[in-house]
Amino acid sequence: MKVGIYPGSFDPVTFGHLDIIKRATKIFDKIIIIVANNPMKNTLFSIDERIELVKEVLKDYPMIEVETFSGLTVDCAKKFSADAIIRGLRMVTDFEFEFQMNLANKVMNVDVETVFLMTKVENSYISSSLVKEIHQLEGDISKFVPECVKKALDEKSLR
Repeated sequence: MKVGIYPGSFDPVTFGHLDIIKRATKIFDKIIIIVANNPMKNTLFSIDERIELVKEVLKDYPMIEVETFSGLTVDCAKKFSADAIIRGLRMVTDFEFEFQMNLANKVMNVDVETVFLMTKVENSYISSSLVKEIHQLEGDISKFVPECVKKALDEKSLR
């Protein structure tokens, strides 16, 4: 059984993330979405809220699990017996960063591979930060995130 982990903040999960995940299901038998618990990052949603949103949008995919992890991605891969780390690439700057991370990961654990998936053109500009900014400025985010995520962002705005 081929297992891949897809780590990220998912603050919030976007159609770009979902595109990478759905395409990765054609490569891996099991995918574990790792919602990163990074205390250095200032997130809008709590770790529990992000996990619930990811679970909600992926509820129809029985081969997908959602977990959290703090620490190095290579240690996470080892903990979950993953064969590979799944990374999405939007543009050249993503590649440069991910290439460097891949090299560092290989030094720390030669057994873990990284699989890079290029985003579809229509998702190449979508980021969680952009979604939050558009939402904050009262723009329409329905083309960037699932309805449950839009609703969660709307509820955050009311608080």
